[in-house]
Amino acid sequence: MNISNDMNNTIDSVKWTPTGPQSALEKKLIEEYLLEKGYRLTDLRSLPRVEAVGLMKEACLYASLKLAEVESRAQFREEIRGPSSF
Repeated sequence: MNISNDMNNTIDSVKWTPTGPQSALEKKLIEEYLLEKGYRLTDLRSLPRVEAVGLMKEACLYASLKLAEVESRAQFREEIRGPSSF
């Protein structure tokens, strides 16, 4: 996530740059978190920079924890199945 600010100390633009195989899921989780807080990703531009950055930090932490949960579950399922017979 790349957040730049303008002269008014507000979020000027929020750009999503895919960086890995789970980037689409990460973006959805960030959007989910923001929606739970009553915001959309595009709404961050109109917020004071400190508030927008704070929300993005929270949203990124939320997404990170959810991705770790997904990865843990996938690994656990693989361990239960045992070695692949392919």
